[in-house]
Amino acid sequence: MFFAFLDIKLFPINKAVVYSTPPLFSLHTKPLFLRPISSVPLCSSLTNTSGLYPQTDLSPVTLTKSTSSNGDSYVVSYLIDSCGLSPEIAISASKKLEFETPERPDSVLDLLRTFGFTDTQISKLVRKQPKLLLANSEKTLLPKLEFYQTFGVSRSDLLRVLSGDANMLLRSLENHIIPSYNFLKSVLKSDKKVLYAMKRTSWNVSADYTNYVVPNIAVLREFDVPESKIGLLLTHHPEAILKKPEHFKEIVNMVKEMGFDPSKSTFLQAVHAIGKSNKSIWDRCCESFGKWGWSRDEILSAFKKQPHCMILSEKKIARGMDFIVNKMGWYSKDVARNPTILLYSLEKRIVPRCLVIQVLSSKGLLEKDLNLSTILMPPEKWFLERFVISYEKEVPHLLGVYQRKVDILEL
Repeated sequence: MFFAFLDIKLFPINKAVVYSTPPLFSLHTKPLFLRPISSVPLCSSLTNTSGLYPQTDLSPVTLTKSTSSNGDSYVVSYLIDSCGLSPEIAISASKKLEFETPERPDSVLDLLRTFGFTDTQISKLVRKQPKLLLANSEKTLLPKLEFYQTFGVSRSDLLRVLSGDANMLLRSLENHIIPSYNFLKSVLKSDKKVLYAMKRTSWNVSADYTNYVVPNIAVLREFDVPESKIGLLLTHHPEAILKKPEHFKEIVNMVKEMGFDPSKSTFLQAVHAIGKSNKSIWDRCCESFGKWGWSRDEILSAFKKQPHCMILSEKKIARGMDFIVNKMGWYSKDVARNPTILLYSLEKRIVPRCLVIQVLSSKGLLEKDLNLSTILMPPEKWFLERFVISYEKEVPHLLGVYQRKVDILEL
């Protein structure tokens, strides 16, 4: 076993971190509004992803002498001018290609554009799989594109899925794609669910079913995992079963021995979490939670309630715990009892809801203390009806606060 789950190391609580700032208000005592939560999005600098990915410029680029000295100058020039790749990416991609005339790559690009692919999508495909340009457009690509249209996939959805994984256009239609689709449908039962699975990830069609998925699903059936739950795993976390069968069976046995019920969704969540994790990730999460005072038993209990809490990044754990404990005044143990909360988006769910609760509490409109799960776990529709719409007469701009359009200091 690569995990020693019962050997959880406890790390000393860093009180300077846990209690570094006073809570804005506590739901266990009378609210203290020492420093209202700002309605301005948190860590805006962290959400700026510009520059993380090379921008595509579809206008012709003049190839410089220094660029042409790297790789095949003709191929590099073609990748820049016809496929919209940057010079740096074109040089790298050219090392995987060899052609002296544009006929074949032109025919590929013409087919893709005729089928509806945008220049940006084509650039993405070529960047991920340059060898696509060397495919036979009529014999290799066209039959696959025609096949993907036969089971009710809308053109926009199909283009989005295919542009994310060029292998779906390169793998054998007869030997892989069709058998994989048939297997996927045999488990999910309907084209609608197959389409949803394809929207989630193209792995569901490009995966190696014969050597990995088929035997691993057989293992789940041996453990009496319901077909509906297997379908959910295949739809939401297909990577969990794309493992060597012997390793996958070891993971499933481990989850069973930990006391998870195969009939429950948490069983497969644990299979996914353990399969995605490793000892260093597990120890990292244990250390992160230990700093907030979680005991060994509380960490295991949280894992059994929400297995995915043990594959969160240190940063996500720290930001979530800091806001909930230090800014909002809940106890760390409240989160341990409701670990699913840490999976939610801080910007899109946790902060907007807490802003609303802070406003209502400051105006004395909440008659009793509210627990963490009541505020953060219900669906958005329920929360809006219970805490926003119900108080729109008393607080007309409450919806604006929830939408981060109105600062609470203006109320």
